[in-house]
Amino acid sequence: MISQKRLDEVAELYDAELTAGEVSRELKIAITTARRYLRLVRQQRGEGRIAIKIPKILVFDIETVMMEVYVWGLYKQRIPPQNMIKDWNVVAWAAKWLFESKGMSDVQTPEEALNRDDRRILTGVWKLLNEADIVIAHNGDKFDIRKLNARFIEQGFLPPMPYRSIDTLKACKRNFAFSSYALDFLCQKFGIGNKIHAGYDLWRECLKGNAEALSKMSEYNIKDVLLLEEFYVKIRPWIKSHPGVGLYMDVEEPVCDNCGSVDLNFTGSYYTTQVNKFKAFRCKNCGAVGRARKAEVDVEPVNTGIISVAR
Repeated sequence: MISQKRLDEVAELYDAELTAGEVSRELKIAITTARRYLRLVRQQRGEGRIAIKIPKILVFDIETVMMEVYVWGLYKQRIPPQNMIKDWNVVAWAAKWLFESKGMSDVQTPEEALNRDDRRILTGVWKLLNEADIVIAHNGDKFDIRKLNARFIEQGFLPPMPYRSIDTLKACKRNFAFSSYALDFLCQKFGIGNKIHAGYDLWRECLKGNAEALSKMSEYNIKDVLLLEEFYVKIRPWIKSHPGVGLYMDVEEPVCDNCGSVDLNFTGSYYTTQVNKFKAFRCKNCGAVGRARKAEVDVEPVNTGIISVAR
């Protein structure tokens, strides 16, 4: 929750006609946070919203229900497509814009669950993906996004507008050798919290159109998104090749690609390639390490220099 004291500080800077970037540096906060505070100040004064382009980052998660199939046994069965009685579908989804307090979700009605009809709830999540610049999901590239795309095309939706994806599972596997990469395990490891306990029976009851089970599924889904948001912030400084947040911001000064802050500490270190070097920095807001875009070595010496052979 934003304190009134902080809003009063932002209001003073706003009255002094400081820009969002200057407010960010003065209060040592991310520029996205500074813009959010400035919008609140404007709204409190009845001056409307500040029309500044900032990235829309969506944290989301979906839940699906099982297929029904004919099988000849319980072990090591190869099930041909013609043995499928009913295909899987999306039973619930939950999402929130990064750092905003309000969450969004939807779940099938009992009738929709019985009929495996997910078209209505797909409409809501499609609109959010269509609006998003960046989306965050755990195992999203392999599961959530591809599963949604499969249901979108089957239900007659067009592709959402382009967005960049941050898969926190991929980021973890690339950077850390954890004993488990399950979101519940990782969130408990870092003291973030734990998922709502849900057994296999919950999914079975949802398939039966049990209203209480469907409600619990929605709660389970929403809790996952809240945990995922905090976990993403925890590992954000470690995410390499993070989608460039600065590309979505109308600022001239250098910003951190991971969080959008202008509060950067160029320590005198360098990021080097085979043929050039760049000034490196640590973001004072999120802790991520980055580099300047401008190279330190002139192009001419680079073109006339030598490099080692490929391995």
